[in-house]
Amino acid sequence: MSSSSQATSSKSGVTRSISITSGKGGVGKSTMVANLAAALSRSGRRVLMLDGDLGMANLDIMFGRRAQQTIHQVLFDGARIEEVIMNVAPNLDLIPGGSGIYELQRLPPALRQGILDQVSDLPDDYDFLLIDTAPGIDDNVLYLNAAANEIMVVVTPDPSSLTDAYSLIKVLNQRHRENKFSILCNMVRDDREAMAVFQRLSEVADRFLCVSLTYRGFVPMDSGLNKATKLQQLALDFNPRLPASISIQQIAKKLSGFENVQEVKGGIQFFWQQLVGVA
Repeated sequence: MSSSSQATSSKSGVTRSISITSGKGGVGKSTMVANLAAALSRSGRRVLMLDGDLGMANLDIMFGRRAQQTIHQVLFDGARIEEVIMNVAPNLDLIPGGSGIYELQRLPPALRQGILDQVSDLPDDYDFLLIDTAPGIDDNVLYLNAAANEIMVVVTPDPSSLTDAYSLIKVLNQRHRENKFSILCNMVRDDREAMAVFQRLSEVADRFLCVSLTYRGFVPMDSGLNKATKLQQLALDFNPRLPASISIQQIAKKLSGFENVQEVKGGIQFFWQQLVGVA
């Protein structure tokens, strides 16, 4: 579980949890999670990924690994969380989630408390927890998002992506009272198209919802990124000079230097408390 490199300590001393989510599939969400996590870890940050995408749980493959155990084994087979956490790169660990993530809300109280007791024993020296959620507005997706410090919604210029992103934001606002979201624009031609996509979503949100949207950056349409993904490789490894690789590194740099951490909800333990419904 431990990483070989010494990481730079977090500015706030508390792990920032960021759910990376989308209203629909096919927008490159998991690719963003894996590459952003890699970029953050290579800049000296300690990063933990949680694979909460039930249908496409594949973050391990992106790092050339195959998970032997997941959260499911922790819940039902007596495994401990520290046995499930995989070190996939220096400064970078992964909790393979799969279907087990979605059992957490339905656990009896004793099992929920058992999970929390294990989590409290984990080292809290991670700077970031990145959560890959399934797309859509399923209750379990909503729970994962609502438990995180920051909800980052990945959108593309596709009109259906914008419509579904708005629906996700609306449901999280109405059911979980979330009112702050960050937006990452993917598969755009350039920064002008990215800003146009963000403005379209922001205008609708401003008109009909009481929420605040923050522009987090963009990743351009890049055939090299597509090739890397098909080869189950990180774009950063496939070619760090790809336009997409450069954009991802810039987004990671901004996240690393993000000053507004005073609203961090409380680190890894708090995230898990929220997730199992005892916070």
